[in-house]
Amino acid sequence: MKRINVTLRLRHFPKSRKIHTQRVAFSSTKPEFKPDGISVDYNFLGQVLDTNPDHKTLRTIHSRIILQNLNRDSSLGVKLMKSYASLKDVPSARKVFDEIPERNVIILNVMIRSYVNNGLHREGIQLFGTMCVFDVRPDHYTLPCVLKACSCSGNVTVGRKIHGSATRVGLASTLFTGNGLVSMYGKCGFLSEARLVLDEMSRRDVVSWNSLVAGYAQNQRFDDALEVCKEMEDVKVSHDAGTMASLLPAVTNTTVDNVTFVETMFSKMGNNKKSLVSWNVMIGVYMKNAMPVEAMELYSRMMEPDAVSITSVLPACGDTSALSLGKKIHGYVERKKLIPNVLVENALIDMYAKCGCLDRARDVFESMKSRDVVSWTAMISAYGVSGKGRDAVALFSKMQDSGLVPDSIAFVTTLAACSHAGLLEEGRSLFKLMTEHYKITPRLEHLACMVDLLGRAGKVKEAYKFIQEMSVEPNERVWGALLGACRMHSDTDIGLVAADKLFQLAPEQSGYYVLLSNIYAKAGRWEEVTKIRDIMKSKGLKKNPGASNVEVNGVIYTFLVGDRSHPESDEIYRELDVLVTKMKELGYVPDSESALHDVEEEDKETHLAVHSEKLAIVFALMNTEEGEEESDAIRITKNLRICGDCHVAAKLISQITSREIIIRDTNRFHVFRFGVCSCGDYW
Repeated sequence: MKRINVTLRLRHFPKSRKIHTQRVAFSSTKPEFKPDGISVDYNFLGQVLDTNPDHKTLRTIHSRIILQNLNRDSSLGVKLMKSYASLKDVPSARKVFDEIPERNVIILNVMIRSYVNNGLHREGIQLFGTMCVFDVRPDHYTLPCVLKACSCSGNVTVGRKIHGSATRVGLASTLFTGNGLVSMYGKCGFLSEARLVLDEMSRRDVVSWNSLVAGYAQNQRFDDALEVCKEMEDVKVSHDAGTMASLLPAVTNTTVDNVTFVETMFSKMGNNKKSLVSWNVMIGVYMKNAMPVEAMELYSRMMEPDAVSITSVLPACGDTSALSLGKKIHGYVERKKLIPNVLVENALIDMYAKCGCLDRARDVFESMKSRDVVSWTAMISAYGVSGKGRDAVALFSKMQDSGLVPDSIAFVTTLAACSHAGLLEEGRSLFKLMTEHYKITPRLEHLACMVDLLGRAGKVKEAYKFIQEMSVEPNERVWGALLGACRMHSDTDIGLVAADKLFQLAPEQSGYYVLLSNIYAKAGRWEEVTKIRDIMKSKGLKKNPGASNVEVNGVIYTFLVGDRSHPESDEIYRELDVLVTKMKELGYVPDSESALHDVEEEDKETHLAVHSEKLAIVFALMNTEEGEEESDAIRITKNLRICGDCHVAAKLISQITSREIIIRDTNRFHVFRFGVCSCGDYW
């Protein structure tokens, strides 16, 4: 990063000269502006500027000021600069600044703030460096603003110079400057310096502590960030919404204890201190730690959610297939007129897509007044995971026709759609388009999609060759895609190679051992199956238990494999036995390849019968009735890939009960209607 050299001689600055400006008392009501008037008085011009006028009005006011030779007046100049800066018209603000002959600390502060607040950090720092030329001494408003520019641009060099000079003239110990230094050092990764500044401050407030929390959190020092929060309690500084917002990066994929600590912080704040920011942060904490049910429960307690609340909780509805809550949120969005809002609309598309409601997702997409690449990508993904690969590819082409340039994520999504639908040639063409036309360097995600595309299509050897010719080192996802293809197409030799790589990259991931075991079992190599099981036992590895979520009457229920914790378990198992009997009458034979390979055949059948998705389906059948609404479909979300036996069972159950069953596993959607699955058994 190019550094800006700023000469700071704060100790040589004279004391700020007293500024004589005319004080004007303005009415609290917004004045009516008449641009065609012959004469506009000084007070009225200032009064209009105080109302934050739009750009057209501001230009007219500026013209009047020039016509009346008031453009050299510092008071009106400051108001003009602030108005232009608020409209992000920084060049016009600078032009006003250049026309004002007087140079005092207020005028310079306003111009520096105009730069910094509009992201022009370099320009703000450069203007600060010229203050000594104007014989103006910075004050405790100047330094925090310039330190913010240093923080945002990572310019710790200038930040250190400011710190040194501010210390010499006694400004470093002031509250605002001290807070700015803590924030600057923290954001730049100099956490020891940030802590030292905080410790040396004669006066500290909650912002001081929050700045240090943010520094630790943003630099992945999770435990330290939490310790500072605990230290705040020791010194009787109350946590606020800013504390929670500062802490948010530190509670991503963290321990249950840490999440509990943040929950306690939130509850202690009391309703009078819980701003929308606090609620939104708490929802964010839940979502970042795979706790969607808790996020939805918290949302249900909010009085007046805003757009941030909505975009935070909608993914939780999608993750758990909580369509009824998602629809209620959509209704709230429309009543409160929170749309058009691209972020909210994108979240709605994603939620409906994850709930298997393609038509509703498409309705939101079509009704958008403006769309970004994320909007198109979300809709492409919706088609892709539903097995509608051709629709996904067609939509990708429409996105290109709209003038938007697809990014790397759009290509990942469309390649994945091709993989799910078996569109081998379309996928190859897309990969070529990405690399040769758009000059996007393939990342591991794109390469994994290509391996998956080739492998699913039966081109296992070609997929292996593709990996060997990759210019980057393949990761776990790439080898995992190849191993999955080997299981699907019974390629033991290449499967062994892929498994060996995976055991090196992810030795504690039980799923890969299970995949290799299944490959051996399919080939009838039972000794190797036993060896794999023994290795897993020696390492203390266990197959991840299947878990399925289902929404019934607005409540999310979770079932584990063999689950008997539900109050209705006895009835669920009785109904399941009845269904299995009817399934067998239609020719159902349990797929023992989907069960453990080290148990007797009779035990395998029993094991298959209690898979979590079967229990969830039966529970939903018992507690819902068939209807014409899409919400009447049974929606299951599973944490693993659906096994072959459950796939067959779901088809038969949909035929027997005439109910639509939608199962979303870790790879895609399966929509079962009248004994047929939307995937066409290509999964």
